[in-house]
Amino acid sequence: MQTQTLIIGAGLSGLCLARQLQAQNHDYMLVEARSRPGGRILTERLEGGYFDMGPAWFWPGQPRIAALIKRLGLEWFEQYSTGALSFEDEAGRVERGRGFASMQGSYRLKGGLGALIDALAAEIPQKRLMLSTPVVGLAKSASGITVTTQSGQAIPAQEVALALPPRVASQLTFSPALPKETHAAMTGIATWMAGQAKAIAVYDTPFWRTAGLSGDVMSRRGPMVEIHDASPAEGGPYALFGFIGLPPRARSNEERLRQELKEQLSRLFGAEAAEPKTLFVKDWAFDPFTSIEADQQPLYAHPQYGLPHAMTRLWDGRLIFGGTEVAPQFGGYIEGALEAADNVLALIMTEKV
Repeated sequence: MQTQTLIIGAGLSGLCLARQLQAQNHDYMLVEARSRPGGRILTERLEGGYFDMGPAWFWPGQPRIAALIKRLGLEWFEQYSTGALSFEDEAGRVERGRGFASMQGSYRLKGGLGALIDALAAEIPQKRLMLSTPVVGLAKSASGITVTTQSGQAIPAQEVALALPPRVASQLTFSPALPKETHAAMTGIATWMAGQAKAIAVYDTPFWRTAGLSGDVMSRRGPMVEIHDASPAEGGPYALFGFIGLPPRARSNEERLRQELKEQLSRLFGAEAAEPKTLFVKDWAFDPFTSIEADQQPLYAHPQYGLPHAMTRLWDGRLIFGGTEVAPQFGGYIEGALEAADNVLALIMTEKV
């Protein structure tokens, strides 16, 4: 097996790059370590409801995601924000109507962002997508790059696009070794949301709405520090989701964490919230295909993303970075994943010409 372009990582960047190469009749392969495409986009489904455990929002002024949704025939809706916001202080006292809905005006996708992944993956021929195929090493030669998988399979390619977080890519073996400044640049780029953990509590009814609450909460006690309505566009089941503010090591006991989550929901929304029909929890900090140990330090602000000079023109231009963290304008966002794919495509097509 050999290919012109090997894309490592079937998250949104890798899928979009593959789709664009497919449209150009360009020879490529897409390999993914997980058993599913999507990367950090993960949508849980329950009784017709859809609940995003990774990114969930996009915003006006992001043209690529808007155009992609339109092309795929999908639909978006505005984040629910009607009603009073709640605030929980350090002692667990709850106030209503303090502040505003921070995600008001953001958009979500009907079917969850998993619907976007499903639609993109359906456009990739099965023979060009290899799931459950972790890559462990890359070796440069006079004829190109040979990629070695965990099972020992060797895939020769003319060029490789690393459509995954630079920190995750830094764990691969490169022969010859990448320059020290390149490796330092890779490990210095924080993986967006890698240290995050997210909980979604699912209910048969949106009782908080009936009580005049938006579902938005800011908490200084936790374990969730920020909560929003995560219900589908129409119908149920309904849901509240929250970002867990505890550092990774303090949330490693999932059984205890789940109990603390239910206790917090009860304090905020009453006894009805204490027993969700399902409580989804996803801790990205312990996902080896998303995070490395350095990512367990929480991010308190959006990093300045982009492609450092030390990570360009590697291996005669045959090794290209293409995940959302290297997008110069929308790095870290869904739009950034699409921006990065566009930038990689431009490089590949330029070299082809």
